[in-house]
Amino acid sequence: LQNNQVLGIGSGSTIVHAVHRLAERVKQENLTIVCIPTSFQARQLILQNGLTLSDLDRHPELDVAIDGADEVDSDLNLIKGGGGCLTQEKIVAGYAKCFIVIADYRKKSERLGEQWKKGIPIEVIPMAYVPVTRALTKNFGGAAELRMAVSKAGPVVTDNGNFILDWKFDKVHEWSEVNTAIKMIPGVVETGLFINMAEVVYFGMEDGSVSVREKQPR
Repeated sequence: LQNNQVLGIGSGSTIVHAVHRLAERVKQENLTIVCIPTSFQARQLILQNGLTLSDLDRHPELDVAIDGADEVDSDLNLIKGGGGCLTQEKIVAGYAKCFIVIADYRKKSERLGEQWKKGIPIEVIPMAYVPVTRALTKNFGGAAELRMAVSKAGPVVTDNGNFILDWKFDKVHEWSEVNTAIKMIPGVVETGLFINMAEVVYFGMEDGSVSVREKQPR
């Protein structure tokens, strides 16, 4: 963290702790930091902690984006979107010079699907969720389910007004190719596969230590 940086602030429970610490450092070190949110939750978190809120219109390039993940494999491929914010999270991460992930030890895997069993979230235009569901299972196998809300009747609706399908895959795929192919299905907005995006992942371990997994040069 350096003075005059533009930071992308992710969503989810892990990020809450990071933002609290960020706010402490900004206050203690008198830093000038601008924060770009990835969701309504992130926006509220920024404001509640007294940080400077901005957007991609005013700051289209970010220095660092910080976010959590539902699962991280040995190549730093991620599954994200358990909280339903995958599209805005990917946009913010994609326009950052450096994308850093923080997660607890339960998200650490050798391959995707090892720990996270709820499937890969896929944001879809509401009118297309049935044909997209059919296309996913026909082309890639597994099963795709419309994510239903808990405290309201009907499906989960994203910050963008869309639905989410959770695709539970039944085999290991070449994730870069699958990610591109899914995004080509008409009606798909974005996937929760974050391929070749993270630079480094910090895992909070059960004993309180931190394990670091860095991107390997290709």
